[in-house]
Amino acid sequence: MFTVSNQFDFTNRHDCLVIGLFNKPTSLEGVIGEADKLFDGQLTELIKSGDISTKKKEISKIHTFGKIGARKLYVVGLGHEKQFNFETLRDAFGRLFKTAKKEKWTEAAVMLNSFTSNSVELNDAAHALGEAFPMATYEFAGYKQKSNEPEKRIENLTVYSGDEEGDVEAALEVGFVFGKGTNSARTLVNTPGNLLTATDMAEYALRLAETYEFEAEILEKEEMEKLGMGALLAVNQGSAEPPKMIVLKYQGKQEWKDVIGLVGKGITFDTGGYSIKTKAGIVGMKSDMGGAAAVLGAMEIIGELKPERNVVAVIPSTDNMISGTAFKPDDVITSMSGKTIEVLNTDAEGRLVLADAMTYAKHHGANYLVDIATLTGGVITALGLHTSGALTNNEDFFEQVLEASYESGEPIWRLPLFERDIERVRGSKIADLNNSPGSEGHAIMGGAFVGEFAEGTPWVHLDIAGTATTSKEYDLGPAGATGVMARTLALLVERFETEEDGK
Repeated sequence: MFTVSNQFDFTNRHDCLVIGLFNKPTSLEGVIGEADKLFDGQLTELIKSGDISTKKKEISKIHTFGKIGARKLYVVGLGHEKQFNFETLRDAFGRLFKTAKKEKWTEAAVMLNSFTSNSVELNDAAHALGEAFPMATYEFAGYKQKSNEPEKRIENLTVYSGDEEGDVEAALEVGFVFGKGTNSARTLVNTPGNLLTATDMAEYALRLAETYEFEAEILEKEEMEKLGMGALLAVNQGSAEPPKMIVLKYQGKQEWKDVIGLVGKGITFDTGGYSIKTKAGIVGMKSDMGGAAAVLGAMEIIGELKPERNVVAVIPSTDNMISGTAFKPDDVITSMSGKTIEVLNTDAEGRLVLADAMTYAKHHGANYLVDIATLTGGVITALGLHTSGALTNNEDFFEQVLEASYESGEPIWRLPLFERDIERVRGSKIADLNNSPGSEGHAIMGGAFVGEFAEGTPWVHLDIAGTATTSKEYDLGPAGATGVMARTLALLVERFETEEDGK
């Protein structure tokens, strides 16, 4: 896919040559300045006339008419250099590769050193390029009848590094791995619920385990009954599909310690149960396993990069259906932890399956816990469609999650969690907890409930109900599933530091 070279010459033959251009008041410099000379100063004139734009993320195309070896020259506007950063560059590359897909490029070259600045070094630019390429060109195959015409896509991308130092090839590969893992998460979320049951998800996890030599465990219904996983089993009661508790373990250290537990909600379709959703609200509920998809995407990245960390991924999976055997409001159930739960809303099922998964992650030795879930509509009301909500019981651990999310371009915002919020979750008169204290602070209540099962373990809750899917195309992907948090979780694992490490 990528060919890296520092030997660039304008006579080199390429279908497309890509150069980055900052908005500078002075004359053209560097590679674009050299190109301008070969074009007899015409690039300068095109910039002055606005036919070549320096505005950030603007793509300009120039036919070269044989003046250089490339048939077409593409200039990517980078805006003002002082405002330039990694995220801007990644988005700009995303815009470029969307153009490439639309125009059916099959081969191209990128002058990578023209995309660097004081704030973005060569390796950073390579990572941004590697990550943006698969993400921006992602497309869910779907189920329409296909044309026999072969699809054109970039098969070879030459990356010229110039004279700058850096391990470009490795950075490109790491970025590509992050993008590919995100796409895997997207495909899982985009898959219809009848084609991605809990059994299908378990089989997918087993294939990951085989590919990357993870230790795997799939608990069946009978085993869950023996372990007392009454919360997950209650949600599954109305379904014809058996539940699965999916566990993947990656051991990157010699000893099984400092284990990071990634717990992803795996509801493959959510009707709301007897607290049934509206006819409009029920559409799209195949995406209610976005947390599980993020965890599986992260595990793919972890399997590829093999960080020196220990990780246990736990995914409770079932659908939430209505039948004569389905659980009901007013039911009281007993979780694996032994805590009893009064069910006031069967559509607040995600926190129930996470309860048993959190307990089981600790059973497997998790010393730190992150749960990820499309948990509440309330988080959309609070934070909109571009920011995931977060809760925590540990400041230091949260800071590491926050840093990973910032670097991934997947912003999170911490919601408050006070003792009075916890008291509302503990407010049942007949059980230890209730699963739905009311609509006020809904996102906080959902997270606070899950936090009851973290107990003293450092824990961060991520509510991705608003960010797991998008209705609009964007620089790094199409409408549909975003694969949000796959990169954040993988980065968290890769960069994680304990007190022993000096954190």
